Amino acid sequence: MPTKTRNWIPFLDALSVGLWGVTLWKLWLTQEIFLLLHPNYIPLVVVAGPILLGMGGWQFYEHWRKPPLRTGHQNALAPGWSSTLLLVSAVLGLIVTPRPFTSQIAIDRGVADFSSLRPAAFRANARPEDRTLLDWVRTLDVYPEPEAYRGQKARIEGFVVRSPDLPPGYFRLVRFVITCCAADVYPVSLPIRYTGNSEDYPSDRWLRVEGAATVTEIRGKRQLAIAAQTLVPIPQPRNPYEI
Repeated sequence: MPTKTRNWIPFLDALSVGLWGVTLWKLWLTQEIFLLLHPNYIPLVVVAGPILLGMGGWQFYEHWRKPPLRTGHQNALAPGWSSTLLLVSAVLGLIVTPRPFTSQIAIDRGVADFSSLRPAAFRANARPEDRTLLDWVRTLDVYPEPEAYRGQKARIEGFVVRSPDLPPGYFRLVRFVITCCAADVYPVSLPIRYTGNSEDYPSDRWLRVEGAATVTEIRGKRQLAIAAQTLVPIPQPRNPYEI
């Protein structure tokens, strides 16, 4: 005669749901969510966190009050795999700290190729020094003649990438652009001409660059570059992406 024992799989389901709620709120409270998601979607995370936590707690209470039973002939291992995977992924979300994308990823994703730009909108600024790095690249995408911008002031922020296509005395200032989540980010950049020791500006260091637009030749093609007048190290922004 088959025996009846407590079925622990529903408890595992409830724990997985509740722990995912905790994970989402942890990412929000620590501001790590800005490395993973477009700011427009962060309110959904804020709302989903307590909802999942409440659902998990309610399910756990209901299963404990009226425990589901299973017969001894049932194989509970296979049905529990999905809950186990959810639980493990939630635990990893709690203990693993997300890291910002680095210069090597920017190179791997074609930072030197302006054709990789996928502009979502164009914002014309009255003053060139008010343009962000992304605004500069979008402006060039609309009107790519670099001579038209020569001498215009620039004040942009980003991190350093030592791109192999650049001559000595240049590096790329890069920002990643996010449209939905970290999986779809892509880099945009401008060449920066500088004077001084290259060791003062290592890869991945965040800088505020102030200078003026100039024209240089890279890989046999005339391109706009920023002739830096001041290079100031800055901390990585809370949200390192352009949007």
